Amino acid sequence: MKRIWDISPPVDAGSPVFPGDTPYQQRWSASMAPGCPVNVSAITLSPHVGAHADAPLHYDPAGTAVGALDLAPFIGPCRVIHAIGCGPLIEWHHMAHALGGQPQRVLVRTYERMPVDRWDGALTAYAPEAVRRLADAGVVLIGIDTASIDPADSKTLDSHQVIRARNLRVLENLVLDDVPEGDYELIALPLKLMTADASPVRAVLRSL
Repeated sequence: MKRIWDISPPVDAGSPVFPGDTPYQQRWSASMAPGCPVNVSAITLSPHVGAHADAPLHYDPAGTAVGALDLAPFIGPCRVIHAIGCGPLIEWHHMAHALGGQPQRVLVRTYERMPVDRWDGALTAYAPEAVRRLADAGVVLIGIDTASIDPADSKTLDSHQVIRARNLRVLENLVLDDVPEGDYELIALPLKLMTADASPVRAVLRSL
């Protein structure tokens, strides 16, 4: 039987968000009681809470919304690469040791333990040139265990602009703490939110 790794952080009121973004909130619209047979909740959240897929609309005013994206990049073989403690940017040399065989999807682990309960303003991001080289190598999706592929204080979002120009897809806020380097099957489908700039995903890896 294939093993499954759940690489999604828990989503609840304690989930960290970018400063100023909308946190997870939940209220009960209906509660089980005489005359009411069900519990029904209403939730409010940024689509960037927890593990999520960015859409081009997030970084391009004319970009495609997440519900209209092709699902193919979000499911299929991928490679997990460790660059733990590599510093503020993931450079090509941090990944080169594990890039033989031209993987189509690359997820990079930067944390020893991903901070699922606090915001990390010093998060590690991708260097734009590393993203360009991954695109040149045929990669269609990149992922990371931090909240962004760009530094938290970036106003130019250089790596996001590379994925816009090269039509790559991206997953952020993954939990790769217990995943060894190697090859897996990725399943991380965004919701069909037809006007949204991102979507939560329940990201999992399966052994090949």
